[in-house]
Amino acid sequence: MNLLLLESNEIKSDSTVCLQDRRCEHIIKILGCKPGDTVRAGIINGPVGTAEILTVRVEEKSAQVILRFSAQDGNQSEHPAVDLILGLVRPIMLKRVLAQVASLGVGRIFLVNGNRVEKSFFSASLLRDENYRFYLVQGLEQAKDTFLPEVTIHERFKPFVEDFIPTVSKEYDRMLVAHPEGNADLKQILGNNIKGKTLLAVGPEGGWVDFEIRKFIENSFVPVSLGRRVLRTDTAVVALLAQLMLLQGD
Repeated sequence: MNLLLLESNEIKSDSTVCLQDRRCEHIIKILGCKPGDTVRAGIINGPVGTAEILTVRVEEKSAQVILRFSAQDGNQSEHPAVDLILGLVRPIMLKRVLAQVASLGVGRIFLVNGNRVEKSFFSASLLRDENYRFYLVQGLEQAKDTFLPEVTIHERFKPFVEDFIPTVSKEYDRMLVAHPEGNADLKQILGNNIKGKTLLAVGPEGGWVDFEIRKFIENSFVPVSLGRRVLRTDTAVVALLAQLMLLQGD
């Protein structure tokens, strides 16, 4: 945990926060903080600043830390320049992917269906009541960022591509779909045009089928390849986002 993240509704009128969860345990057991110490902290979707430890209480079966948060003027996370379409993967893999993409920085995550998506994945407990949020927060804590990606779930592929994509396409300077048989890599496609917003689509385990690739292309997506090696979804997502960050100078 490189950044202690706080919810805005946890902060009282006097700027104090009482923690009794895993963050409290981390402050006591990992950081070894005592009253008077300060830690780097931030508000989810808000500014970064510092938190002064006011009180540390450790009892037999519980612990409590009270701290006071102070924001630093102008220290606000920027909206990432990349949004991600992700063919839904197994919950255990999705947990890793969400934490990784939050660390690397994406604005929106569209979890979509596909021919090679197991339909039972949509009923996973991870997708209920925003249970996935925990893993996004973990990614932000690692990256020392506060911008929480917005997640939406789309259980029908064709309406998503044909109806939804046209409503948001004007927001993007480029739209890319990852495909092992794509005839260009990111550098060839972007060239010197490295500014603006990107919408990136990465398939589920097993990839997109031909029909899905055609639908993406019909809706102005450009196929992009990472080379001759076929990668797992979680590896491909990280590799593509890392390349985009490098090319965009992020």
